[in-house]
Amino acid sequence: MIPHMKALDTLFLSLREAQTRLALENRAAKDRALHAAAGAIDKDRAAILAANARDVEKARAGGMRESLVDRLFLDDSRIDGIIEGTETVIRQEDPAGRARRGWTLPNGLKIEEVTVPLGVAAVIYESRPNVTADCAALAYKAGCSILLRGSSSALESNRALVKAIKAGLEAGGGVAGAVALADSGSRDEVDEILGARGFIDVVLPRGGRDLIRHVVEHARVPVIETGEGNCHIYVEPGVDTDQAIGIIANAKLQKPGACNAVETLLVHRDAAAALLPLLAARFAGKAELRCDAVSKALVEGGSLPPGLILRAAGEEDWSTEFLDYILAVKVVASLVEAIDHINRYGTKHSEAILTNNLKSAEEFRRRVDAACVYVNASTRFTDGGEFGFGAELGISTQKFHARGPMGLEALTTIKYLISGSGQIRQ
Repeated sequence: MIPHMKALDTLFLSLREAQTRLALENRAAKDRALHAAAGAIDKDRAAILAANARDVEKARAGGMRESLVDRLFLDDSRIDGIIEGTETVIRQEDPAGRARRGWTLPNGLKIEEVTVPLGVAAVIYESRPNVTADCAALAYKAGCSILLRGSSSALESNRALVKAIKAGLEAGGGVAGAVALADSGSRDEVDEILGARGFIDVVLPRGGRDLIRHVVEHARVPVIETGEGNCHIYVEPGVDTDQAIGIIANAKLQKPGACNAVETLLVHRDAAAALLPLLAARFAGKAELRCDAVSKALVEGGSLPPGLILRAAGEEDWSTEFLDYILAVKVVASLVEAIDHINRYGTKHSEAILTNNLKSAEEFRRRVDAACVYVNASTRFTDGGEFGFGAELGISTQKFHARGPMGLEALTTIKYLISGSGQIRQ
């Protein structure tokens, strides 16, 4: 057996054993351990930042584009954000052990539906070392063990973070074995995790299309599918143009490597002439516009701002998650055409309409098939921290168990407790 495969088998067993112990911990004990873990991250921030600097240097040397390097990068502010995310998780109610409902049958049997931890979770993800801390905190608070398998680009960062987290959990009297990192760097490791029936209860992939597709197609354990973010903003006539430009710029330029960044702008034909020249001016020198014939003609019809990169859009652009400073632009004839485009090319992640028409807003909300649907706001808010969860496991685009940003509740399932007094089934 390959050495790292044998190590994984041992890790699977230790995670299962640790979860059995963690499931018996009360909220006070879990919160105490998480406080200590947050403190350990703060104490070890110099070592974490040094490890991250090595990852960033390696990524740049390997030609990783800057929008993706940004997802990998840590600084003091981002470490502070990781710690605050953990503290927010601590302040939340324990999701396990809650009675959801109860009833009594005609024969006197009393039935209670209660929440329990999901078990042992595995997260397979790319870059984003903050995911390491976020998922560890959420899993621990929910009473779940977690196996973290990050990408090789963040290996040094993840090792430093997990080292600190485990040391903190132990110092806080917690179950340090409930958090583990698969860090051999071998690609075989992923398939071994996906085939660990009986040891791993759920796998969550976080990353691009290829990673998610591989996990979904090869997993022999249940998967909560997170999706790539081919997100859209549709602009109707009559909106405040300055406000619309501000929302679009925020959704594209603030963090283009995020899955909730907008990738395609749809503009109603009656709003296009006023909006698009201003959009071009705002995006000049900042992002490339890939336009359909109508929008390209409207932009070119004015005075082209210096530094604007303008290209004709191809069919593939409508279905591409750029994760870069690129925005596809299309003029549409109606709300119906915009909705049809979104439902055809979107990934059911986050979609937005900018409108003053209440009927249009309601129709958009009713007909657009996505986890998060916005009216007059940036798509960048689709995030566990922004939703008040403190952190997130990922953003689910599937339609069962969990959808949208996944917090503590996504790591629980239910158990039925039945109390009788001698009843037998006739």
